[in-house]
Parts: sequence; C-alpha cells; structure tokens
Amino acid sequence: MVLTAKALAQPTPPSPEERRRQIEAQALPPNVWSLLDEAASAMPDQLLWDFFDHGEQATYAEVRERVKRLAAGLFVRGVSRRTVVALMIPNVPAWPTTWFALARLGATVVPLNVRYTSRELHYVLKDSEARHLIVHEDYLPVARQALGGLGISPEQVFVVGAQASEGPERWEDILAGGRMDILPDELPGRDDLLNIQYTSGTTGMPKGCMLTHRHWLTCGKVNARRDGHGYRRILASTPFFYMDPQWLLLMTIFQRATLYVAERQSATNFMGWVRRHRIEFCLFPELLLKQPPSPEDANNALIRVNIYGLRRARHADLERRFDVVAREAFGMTELGSAMFMPMEAEDMVGSGSCGIPSPFRECRIVDESGRALPDGEVGELQVRGPGMMLGYHNNPAANDDAFDGDWFRTGDLFRRDERGYYYIVGRLKDMIRRSGENIAAREIEEVLLSLGEVAEAAAVAVQDDSRGEEVKVCLVLQPGLDSSHLTPEQVLLHCRANLASFKVPRYVAYCGGLPKTPSGKIAKATLLSAPDPLAGVYDGVEGDWRA
Repeated sequence: MVLTAKALAQPTPPSPEERRRQIEAQALPPNVWSLLDEAASAMPDQLLWDFFDHGEQATYAEVRERVKRLAAGLFVRGVSRRTVVALMIPNVPAWPTTWFALARLGATVVPLNVRYTSRELHYVLKDSEARHLIVHEDYLPVARQALGGLGISPEQVFVVGAQASEGPERWEDILAGGRMDILPDELPGRDDLLNIQYTSGTTGMPKGCMLTHRHWLTCGKVNARRDGHGYRRILASTPFFYMDPQWLLLMTIFQRATLYVAERQSATNFMGWVRRHRIEFCLFPELLLKQPPSPEDANNALIRVNIYGLRRARHADLERRFDVVAREAFGMTELGSAMFMPMEAEDMVGSGSCGIPSPFRECRIVDESGRALPDGEVGELQVRGPGMMLGYHNNPAANDDAFDGDWFRTGDLFRRDERGYYYIVGRLKDMIRRSGENIAAREIEEVLLSLGEVAEAAAVAVQDDSRGEEVKVCLVLQPGLDSSHLTPEQVLLHCRANLASFKVPRYVAYCGGLPKTPSGKIAKATLLSAPDPLAGVYDGVEGDWRA
C-alpha cells in the first residue's frame, strides 16, 4: 500500500538515517520536569490533556501550576529526593500530575496495577521499599489488606477521590494547600531514577525495572521524532500504570500536542474516540479488526498507528480499511523503544518485520555462547544504548542473567535480513502474552502449587483469535485424588483470589503426569504437541468441559 493522502500531506521528512542523526545530536532536556516546564513557557495556553471520559482538560500552564503545588504539598509531608512513592490510581488526571510532581522532587515512582490482589500489592510495595502510597479510593480496601508489616504508617498514605473523612489524607487537599515558594531548588539529573516499573518475568514474581529520567526522555523523544512528522492529537487508551501512556504523554509534550486519554481500553468505542477527537497517532489494537466493518472506518484523521505483532496477512487489510499507515515496532520495559519500521518502508507491509534499530539503540543477534551471528541466522536479540534500565531493583541474580557486558539479553529469538531489517522468531522466555499483557507462567504455577491437592502444575500458552494467547494450566493431583476432590471451579476461584484478573487461566486440564526433559524440567512443547491442545479441557469462560 502507498502512503495515505494524510501522510503525503505532511512535509517531506529527511531520510530515516538523517532523522536518526538529528535525534541523537539534539540534547535531551535536563529531566522530565524540565520538559514540561519548557513546553509550558513556550505555549502556556495549548491544551496538554483531555481526559474525555471525565470531562477534565488542562492547558500546559495549568498542568505546570498544579504539578508545582502538588510537589510542594508532598515535600512538606516528607517526600523528597529519592523517596519511593507507589501510585495505585486509574486513568484520571491525578496519575500524570503526581508523576510529574514526583519527577520535580527527584523522587521515585512505583506504578501499581489497579487489578493487583492484596498478595501482589504487598509483594511490590515490599520489594520496591516504598515509603508512601497514593491510592484511589476505589482500591483503598485492597491497599489496607496489603499494608500489614510494611512499615507504611497511615500518615504516609494519601487517597485520591475520597470525600472528607477521618481516614487517610486527601490528595486533593494536598494539591490545594501546596505553597510553591517552598519547593526545593535542586532538580534531578537525567541519570537519576524516576520509575521502578514492575514487569512480569520468567522468575515468577514481577521484577522492578529501574528507569531514569534519561530513559523516559529518550523514549518520548524517539517516538515523537522518528517519523519526521508532526502529530497534534494523540490518543492514550491503556492505563497509565503501564509504559505506553507515560511515553505517549512525553511524546505529546515533545510535539507540543494534546493527549486524549480514555478511562479504559474499549474496542467498540475506539474508532468513535478517534473520529470525535480527530486523533492523528495512536497504538492500534488488533481487536479492532474483529469489529464489524463500517463505512465510517476510513473517515478519520489518523496519519500513522503503531502495531505490535500483527498477523502478516492482516496488515495490508488494516491499512486499506482504516486508510492509515500502520507500522510495526519492538520495545520492552527494560529498553524503551528498540526497533521501529520507517514510515517510508511501504514494501515491508505484511513482512512481519519489527524494522530497524531505533535512535540511541544498537542491536545484535548472538548464539548461545554470545557470538554474533551473520544475517539470516536465528539467535537471541541483544540491545544496548544510553537510557536503558539501570537494572532490576533489589535483584542482583536477575541482573547477572540480564546483561552480557553492556548488552541486554532480551530472551527473544530474532533474525536479521540482508537489508538490516529484524524479524522476531520466538521467545526463549516462558511467558504468555494475553491481550498485550505479559504473564509469567511460573507465577501462575506457584499459585496453583499452593493448593494442597496439587502435586505438579504447568501453565502454557494456547492460541486464541481474540486475545492472541490464552492461559491453559495442566494439573497433576496428589495420589488418589481426581477432579472431584479439586474441581476446576475451585482452581479458578483460588486463582482469582491470588492473581490479577488478566493472569487467571481460562482452561484447566488434569493429567496423570507431566512430560519431562532429560534434565527433569517440564517439557511444555510436548504438552502442546497434541493436534488439539484444548480437547477435553475445562473452559472457565464457557463454564463447561470441551469435547
């Protein structure tokens, strides 16, 4: 497909190579706060964000003032440089306002998934060594269950959205009472820590990626500048506690644009948001292709969208149906943006390639001994460059495994063609990717093994048309027990009590034993080698056994 008329109407950008040189040559702002401060000085009356589900908008100048007031209010309550503060807030303006305020103070942010159970929340708060918790009133009951034994006093908990009460102090009162004249003069540097961002890994429980101001500024700038085009209206439809809305916000500020924020992702409402707000750039969920075609599909202002792992056969159809340039990319929490497909690469539509290395990134493919492989051969992708994570918080063993010198081991199998384009082939990691969520199989298995009736457990990914992958668990019960002693419903109830909803298995199977490798590990490939890996399993969505 050729570039759309909307894309062609943009000024002709320099070549991808020249854009890379320009991006790398231009100095980054001193810190994330300074990016906002400079933009607010340049265009104070420009709308920065629109949380349209809540009817809340703010200009660049209004956001800057609120951030400074909140930072001052938090400062007098003991939040200062390197203080670790956890946020359990949904998609409301309090999330980015607090993030910027903590960035101004040089504090460290721990974003919390609002779907965490008390078990998961307790783990992340303890592992991150958080000293304060800012939580939305909807999640205060879960937070109270999780705080036991952590040393976080009631005075160190602040609540967003609560009405006046005798409980924890209200976030809104802190914001209203902040005196900007008492803000500390010292600002953080680019290489100071900003986030401890938790991400699922193969070791079971999430690992905390230590991400600096440089990490976020690099990610925001690369996404804003790599096309050489301007985007005035950008959409964020996933939660702020994930990576994407955070870098989308910084991309927006680099572009001096407006970010439109949805309360939650919705395939049925997505294109309505795009048309209503004349969105020009967004991350495009594959689930939209399952929506019934509409004559209005191509009636939009989209110039380009990001896609991730889209099935090759659907790429050209997506571009035709929605009259948009769709380009693949590859990134990780640990790396930020690692690869992107140039907008001009029309001949790569449907190739399945992730593109070429992003600015500030080098990529190589190596064999098991770490030897660089030639083009065409499959090996592990390794990435290096400034602004990657500092390491995993409080986890030296994981850090030893993650790096080969200054190269980060992605755990993903790739190949590169003779033109320099990279293709993902598979994963070394024991990970399940369900509706864009990374789920560590081991964490599910540990929850299942806490059931006394379970002798062995294996969680595996099975293909699913809607979610990409679904979670299937294979259970071996203790001798003499069968599914009447531990029913699938009891298994799923236990999982719902101990896992976030997106990690809860859909399928439950009972096995007499699990296949093993010569080293004694569970041979998961063998578990999935049957012609129909779902035959005879219990389907938690349907509430019945499959034939």
